[in-house]
Amino acid sequence: MGTNPASYTPKPEQNESTGSPADYRRPSKGLVGIFLSGLFMSSFVYLIVNQGSEPQSEVNAHQQKSSPSKSVSPVTLKPPSRGESEGVSEETFREISGETEDYPWTNSMLSWQRTSYHFQPVKNWMNGPLFHMGWYHLFYQYNPDSAVWSNITWGHAVSRDLIHWLHLPLAMVRDSWFDFNGVWTGSATILPDGQIIMLYTGSTNDFVQVQNLAYPSNVSDPLLLEWVKYPGNPVMAPPSGIADDDFRDPTTAWLGLDGKWRITVGSKVNKDGMAFVYKTTDFISYELADQSLYAIPGTGMWECVDFYPVSTTEPNGLDTSSNGPGIKHVLKASLQDYAHDYYVLGTYDPITDTWTPDNPDLDVGFRFRVDYGKYYASKTFYDQYKKRRILWAWIGETDSEDIDIAKGWASVLTIPRTVVFDKKTGTNILQWPVEEVESLRLGSHEFEEVDLHPGSVVPLVVGSATQLDIVAVFEIDKEALEATVEADVGYNCTTSGGARSRGILGPFGLLVLADETHSELTPVYFYNAKGTDGSAETYFCADETRSSKASDVGKQVYGSKVPVLNGEKLSMRLLVDHSIVESFAQGGRTVITSRVYPTTAIYGAARVFLFNNATGVSVKASVKIWHIDSADIHPFPLDQL
Repeated sequence: MGTNPASYTPKPEQNESTGSPADYRRPSKGLVGIFLSGLFMSSFVYLIVNQGSEPQSEVNAHQQKSSPSKSVSPVTLKPPSRGESEGVSEETFREISGETEDYPWTNSMLSWQRTSYHFQPVKNWMNGPLFHMGWYHLFYQYNPDSAVWSNITWGHAVSRDLIHWLHLPLAMVRDSWFDFNGVWTGSATILPDGQIIMLYTGSTNDFVQVQNLAYPSNVSDPLLLEWVKYPGNPVMAPPSGIADDDFRDPTTAWLGLDGKWRITVGSKVNKDGMAFVYKTTDFISYELADQSLYAIPGTGMWECVDFYPVSTTEPNGLDTSSNGPGIKHVLKASLQDYAHDYYVLGTYDPITDTWTPDNPDLDVGFRFRVDYGKYYASKTFYDQYKKRRILWAWIGETDSEDIDIAKGWASVLTIPRTVVFDKKTGTNILQWPVEEVESLRLGSHEFEEVDLHPGSVVPLVVGSATQLDIVAVFEIDKEALEATVEADVGYNCTTSGGARSRGILGPFGLLVLADETHSELTPVYFYNAKGTDGSAETYFCADETRSSKASDVGKQVYGSKVPVLNGEKLSMRLLVDHSIVESFAQGGRTVITSRVYPTTAIYGAARVFLFNNATGVSVKASVKIWHIDSADIHPFPLDQL
């Protein structure tokens, strides 16, 4: 049996005797100790938080809009800026400093921002999702006290279908020296005998990141209400030469050919990001492998590493321990320095416990992002019930923390997505909303072969456009496309001016969360860039620059290239849910999550349009739009058990 490669001596016991974890303050940090005692050092950063009441129905909220609304007064007490030692800087994740001129937000505007079919806790973020005895379990990092990062515990919710959720009591709280400053990201492993193992990162009473073991007290309980922390925790501590705050986020374990389980843990040496491999037979004692699973110079801290197999021949997902012919492995890392999730396909060697990318030029941090928008800390699990791999991630805010405190909540989770290998391109994964989201579809509207001439904007009359599922297909005039000669090979979604920037072949697509006069709108669009040599590339972009009249929110242009094969039409699917837009191009080859804060394009004033801002090509668009019902998310009726 292997041994833990690094020992750790906890801080003297008198620290715990000075008070409960909630009362504990690290004297040398002052206000940092007050506000940031559990600040994001794990992958699932900032936390969904909501101190308000249950969201009202859209109809009631719209009726309130006509009555006078009191502006929210600015909050004067702000947390200090977060340094790298605390895990993440607010500049990296906010995209705004919060120092811009305050917009006169009303309660009606802020109330509208809360989503209706994305998961949010009743009050105030995700770790080891799993399927157990008929229930999907979601464990998420959660601050029960405030809409800022602190006092991180594990919230717990269950669902039969990944859409409608029931909140359960907290699964784990920071009540031991080995997680005194936060119960952070972890992963669940289901053993062949049905036992459930949970490994998670704890921030100790002296702010050292360690890996801890927990397990359900009664694995026969479908709800997994009670969790036990292994009394011998921590089971892993930072290896020699690794900083105390650069060792976090254990993955789901996989079984090797030698009968030993493996897990990876994210880390870095200087600026070189990496994923360590540990072996174990009992999940108590661990042996550090001689070399890392993979490492890339200059990429900084790897958080929330994910490592899983995908089939190159079958449409289903695979258990994490699967390996052999017809299988590739996805290596994904959340790069703290860039606040983005990157992935690469490659080959795993089970003998050496190393991974090799298919194409070294498309390496982690240099090519494929899981999602090109406001998206971080993604996590997959294998759904053994439906034999699929499910992906979740955290959508942060780009408004100010003052506004988060005023509205009483912050952040949301993406719609769960299935992940499969793209057999047509052979170079990327495909992400697609789980089929269960379609159960929320209500009435639909269809628009067939709408002619979009250069410079045109066409309204799609569907009523209120706050909660929608949109599927759109676009066909470009082939003769115009072939005849076009344009030196446009330097196009880039993020730097080319957004949807305002006009070329011969684009942009064209949809305007969502737009008002009637287009004073606010969020374009999601294709742009074809063609060189003088006839080579062409297609880009998929989302433009937030006109999404809000407010000046104190982030407004980015997101996107990247999307592979389009010969004979394929251009297609996109959009999930619109109040202040969230998830956009999928070409069946999920390129995905963008947008976080937007309209002030007028809300409630019944929200509209959707087709547009073609190209200068030299006409486009035909066929669109089907469903209104989406709200998900049922409320506390589990434990008194009825």
